[in-house]
Amino acid sequence: MTDTADAEILADVHRGVGRVLLNRPKALNALTTDMVAAIDQVLAGWERTPLSAVVLASTSTKAFCAGGDIRTIREHSLAGDAEASERFFASEYRLNARIAEYPVPVVSLIDGVCMGGGLGLSVHGTFRVVTERAVLAMPETGIGFFPDIGASYFLPRLPGAIGMYLGLTGHRLDAADALYTGLATHFVPADGLEAVGDALADSPGDPVDVVLNRLAGRSPVAGSRLAEVRGDVDWAFGAPTLGEIEKRLHHLDTPWAAAALAALETASPQSLEITHALLARGRQYTLRECLAIELALTRTTVRTPDFLEGVRAALVDKDRTPNWQRASHGGRTLSF
Repeated sequence: MTDTADAEILADVHRGVGRVLLNRPKALNALTTDMVAAIDQVLAGWERTPLSAVVLASTSTKAFCAGGDIRTIREHSLAGDAEASERFFASEYRLNARIAEYPVPVVSLIDGVCMGGGLGLSVHGTFRVVTERAVLAMPETGIGFFPDIGASYFLPRLPGAIGMYLGLTGHRLDAADALYTGLATHFVPADGLEAVGDALADSPGDPVDVVLNRLAGRSPVAGSRLAEVRGDVDWAFGAPTLGEIEKRLHHLDTPWAAAALAALETASPQSLEITHALLARGRQYTLRECLAIELALTRTTVRTPDFLEGVRAALVDKDRTPNWQRASHGGRTLSF
């Protein structure tokens, strides 16, 4: 495999299948600007290569990708380096759009943690394979940020009010839930994952869907816990305002509703406000429009006290006790 960006990613073409491996295991493949640019450069180069598919995977069994390197973004904000943050988000969103519009199928192999920017790498591609170890989430409201990487496009397009629920609470999905929501397309047991690239190379004329189905184990989708509470999810999170969502959760008075309320109560009020407004509008925009709106929002959000405090509490000091600004955000950044 070709070393790229100091081996933070590995890339090669093997019998007509492009392969990109994320290789920053100690950081759970948290994406740096250099990593994003390197993946984008590789994919751009391959657009002129006759490939049957591109596989995105990880060298780590713990994580596909835990998201963007948000600690570094906080450091940029504290240093007043808005340009460095802009460069990261603009590069990341450009890559998201490239994956969505790629000329051949992009197959992501999600084994372990896949959050935030990891979903940006995978969900915009054609196929998302999960193993029994997969954990998917958009946990941004818990760090004073908002679901980005095109989440304002794909979350509102999930069935019912599932996207609003996932975006506001940061709820973690296992393989069964990921398949139930459509964030994942196929299930392959972890011990069969390495065979995917070869199987695609062996059958270049067969539909990728058919090749993946040959490798699939028995799908765990019937065990989806999210499916069991789907009616309550749609009713509560389909409410028109944050206040009404909370009111309906109180009214339900179930263990699931209590957990959802607890998640909302520990999240940044500013983030909840931005996220609700963003997801309520997302279905009416294209992916590129959503990414442009999100990029504009990053410029103000990463400088707010809640973002600096949220990242400090979750990723720097790791005390998990953020002191949020309680004043209403007033919608100043929500003019989109």
